[in-house]
Amino acid sequence: MQAIYGRSNGITMQNGVEEKFLKGLEQFNQGHFFEAHETWEEIWLPTAEPERTFLQGIIQVAAAFHHYSRGNHAGARSLLEAGAKKLGQFPETYRGIRLDELRAAVRLWIAELAAGSDPGRAKLPRIERAPSS
Repeated sequence: MQAIYGRSNGITMQNGVEEKFLKGLEQFNQGHFFEAHETWEEIWLPTAEPERTFLQGIIQVAAAFHHYSRGNHAGARSLLEAGAKKLGQFPETYRGIRLDELRAAVRLWIAELAAGSDPGRAKLPRIERAPSS
Protein backbone atom coordinates (compact mmCIF):
# COMPACT_ATOMS: atom_id res chain seq x y z
CA MET A 1 0.00 0.00 0.00
CA GLN A 2 1.11 3.52 -0.66
CA ALA A 3 0.77 6.03 2.13
CA ILE A 4 -1.30 9.08 1.37
CA TYR A 5 -0.51 12.39 2.93
CA GLY A 6 -2.42 12.99 6.09
CA ARG A 7 -2.42 11.92 9.69
CA SER A 8 -5.09 11.09 12.21
CA ASN A 9 -4.03 11.15 15.87
CA GLY A 10 -0.43 10.63 14.76
CA ILE A 11 -1.28 7.60 12.64
CA THR A 12 -0.40 7.80 8.96
CA MET A 13 -3.41 6.82 6.89
CA GLN A 14 -2.77 4.28 4.17
CA ASN A 15 -4.28 4.51 0.71
CA GLY A 16 -8.05 3.99 1.01
CA VAL A 17 -8.08 3.42 4.77
CA GLU A 18 -9.53 6.80 5.74
CA GLU A 19 -12.19 6.53 3.02
CA LYS A 20 -13.23 3.09 4.30
CA PHE A 21 -13.25 4.32 7.89
CA LEU A 22 -15.58 7.19 6.93
CA LYS A 23 -17.74 4.86 4.82
CA GLY A 24 -18.14 2.63 7.89
CA LEU A 25 -19.21 5.64 9.96
CA GLU A 26 -21.85 6.51 7.38
CA GLN A 27 -23.10 2.93 7.25
CA PHE A 28 -23.27 2.74 11.05
CA ASN A 29 -25.19 6.02 11.29
CA GLN A 30 -27.67 4.80 8.67
CA GLY A 31 -28.32 1.67 10.73
CA HIS A 32 -26.44 -0.61 8.33
CA PHE A 33 -24.51 -2.27 11.13
CA PHE A 34 -23.49 -5.45 9.32
CA GLU A 35 -22.12 -3.41 6.42
CA ALA A 36 -20.22 -1.08 8.78
CA HIS A 37 -18.74 -4.11 10.51
CA GLU A 38 -17.61 -5.55 7.16
CA THR A 39 -16.16 -2.23 5.93
CA TRP A 40 -14.17 -1.67 9.12
CA GLU A 41 -13.00 -5.27 9.20
CA GLU A 42 -11.31 -4.72 5.82
CA ILE A 43 -9.03 -2.10 7.37
CA TRP A 44 -8.74 -3.71 10.81
CA LEU A 45 -6.88 -6.87 9.81
CA PRO A 46 -3.69 -5.23 8.47
CA THR A 47 -3.67 -2.37 11.02
CA ALA A 48 -1.08 -2.03 13.81
CA GLU A 49 -1.75 -1.13 17.43
CA PRO A 50 -3.21 0.97 18.95
CA GLU A 51 -5.44 1.59 15.94
CA ARG A 52 -6.16 -2.13 15.67
CA THR A 53 -7.76 -2.24 19.14
CA PHE A 54 -9.80 0.89 18.39
CA LEU A 55 -11.13 -0.58 15.15
CA GLN A 56 -11.91 -3.88 16.84
CA GLY A 57 -13.90 -2.00 19.47
CA ILE A 58 -16.12 -0.19 16.96
CA ILE A 59 -16.45 -3.37 14.90
CA GLN A 60 -17.75 -5.16 17.99
CA VAL A 61 -20.22 -2.33 18.67
CA ALA A 62 -21.48 -2.47 15.08
CA ALA A 63 -21.79 -6.27 15.26
CA ALA A 64 -23.67 -5.91 18.55
CA PHE A 65 -26.31 -3.71 16.97
CA HIS A 66 -26.57 -6.11 14.05
CA HIS A 67 -27.28 -8.90 16.56
CA TYR A 68 -29.80 -6.66 18.33
CA SER A 69 -31.62 -5.98 15.06
CA ARG A 70 -31.92 -9.74 14.55
CA GLY A 71 -33.39 -10.27 18.03
CA ASN A 72 -30.23 -11.64 19.66
CA HIS A 73 -30.14 -9.43 22.74
CA ALA A 74 -27.72 -11.66 24.68
CA GLY A 75 -25.24 -11.61 21.79
CA ALA A 76 -25.67 -7.85 21.45
CA ARG A 77 -24.94 -7.29 25.13
CA SER A 78 -21.85 -9.51 25.07
CA LEU A 79 -20.40 -7.71 22.04
CA LEU A 80 -21.23 -4.29 23.50
CA GLU A 81 -19.34 -5.20 26.66
CA ALA A 82 -16.31 -6.37 24.66
CA GLY A 83 -16.38 -3.27 22.44
CA ALA A 84 -16.79 -0.93 25.41
CA LYS A 85 -13.76 -2.46 27.09
CA LYS A 86 -11.60 -1.84 24.03
CA LEU A 87 -12.92 1.67 23.38
CA GLY A 88 -12.36 2.57 27.05
CA GLN A 89 -8.62 2.70 26.34
CA PHE A 90 -8.93 5.77 24.10
CA PRO A 91 -9.45 9.50 24.74
CA GLU A 92 -12.80 11.30 24.58
CA THR A 93 -12.19 12.23 20.96
CA TYR A 94 -10.34 9.83 18.71
CA ARG A 95 -10.05 9.52 14.92
CA GLY A 96 -12.18 12.63 14.64
CA ILE A 97 -15.18 11.14 16.43
CA ARG A 98 -16.81 11.87 19.77
CA LEU A 99 -15.86 8.60 21.36
CA ASP A 100 -17.10 9.67 24.80
CA GLU A 101 -20.65 9.97 23.43
CA LEU A 102 -20.50 6.55 21.78
CA ARG A 103 -19.19 4.96 24.97
CA ALA A 104 -21.98 6.59 27.01
CA ALA A 105 -24.60 5.23 24.60
CA VAL A 106 -23.03 1.78 24.71
CA ARG A 107 -23.07 1.79 28.54
CA LEU A 108 -26.76 2.73 28.48
CA TRP A 109 -27.52 -0.12 26.10
CA ILE A 110 -25.55 -2.60 28.20
CA ALA A 111 -27.46 -1.56 31.33
CA GLU A 112 -30.86 -1.75 29.65
CA LEU A 113 -30.16 -5.12 28.04
CA ALA A 114 -28.81 -6.46 31.35
CA ALA A 115 -32.07 -5.36 33.02
CA GLY A 116 -34.05 -7.26 30.40
CA SER A 117 -35.28 -4.05 28.78
CA ASP A 118 -35.43 -3.45 25.07
CA PRO A 119 -34.17 0.09 24.42
CA GLY A 120 -35.76 0.06 20.96
CA ARG A 121 -34.54 0.99 17.53
CA ALA A 122 -35.35 4.67 18.17
CA LYS A 123 -32.47 4.77 20.67
CA LEU A 124 -29.83 3.30 18.37
CA PRO A 125 -26.71 5.43 18.74
CA ARG A 126 -24.94 7.43 16.10
CA ILE A 127 -21.23 8.07 15.89
CA GLU A 128 -20.83 11.82 15.88
CA ARG A 129 -17.90 13.66 14.35
CA ALA A 130 -15.94 15.98 16.61
CA PRO A 131 -15.68 19.61 15.50
CA SER A 132 -12.49 20.39 13.62
CA SER A 133 -9.98 22.40 15.58
